[in-house]
Amino acid sequence: MTTCSVTGCSYNDEHEHCHAGAITISGAGADAACATFIPLSRHGGLEKVVAHVGACSRQDCVHNDSLECAAESVRVGPGRDSADCLTYAPR
Repeated sequence: MTTCSVTGCSYNDEHEHCHAGAITISGAGADAACATFIPLSRHGGLEKVVAHVGACSRQDCVHNDSLECAAESVRVGPGRDSADCLTYAPR
């Protein structure tokens, strides 16, 4: 399961669930940004699907396995950017 506490994202619902088909994690250094974050007033995503990490370009993360996230669950929330992967942990 993926939770997201970013209230300004078009894919997030009022219960902290991301409804994008998949999220992408990017960024550099200590910043593991959610590249799927879209700050629009219109809501989008899939009605019954809660997102998972589809791609992760953070090769230095302990959860990264062949550019896919192997973490049991992922938390996205405010960090250095408006939406960061709070599950990111450097190797």
